[in-house]
Amino acid sequence: MTQPAPGERYASFKAFYPYYIHEHSNRTCRRIHVIGTGLVVVVALVALATRNAWWLLAMPVIGYGFAWVGHFFFEKNRPATFKYPLWSLMGDWRMFFETVSGQRRF
Repeated sequence: MTQPAPGERYASFKAFYPYYIHEHSNRTCRRIHVIGTGLVVVVALVALATRNAWWLLAMPVIGYGFAWVGHFFFEKNRPATFKYPLWSLMGDWRMFFETVSGQRRF
């Protein structure tokens, strides 16, 4: 996993993803991410089922809340969301699907 030089950024999501995974080496942090992302899916389904858009406000709170607890208390690093918001979101979903499909250890 190579990081870009100081002041530079990753040129693509493909280059960023190994860094993203490295920043989630702690198993508890990964588990908390996967649970949080799963709850975001549940909340989205509840919003659709109840036709109540207010549920949508809970999605970022749950998603980021779980992720940041994982980073600050278990991984002890700064979430990549602050520097790479879109790629971090994409990385979270990729890691979630890799985990639930059995490609990545839970």
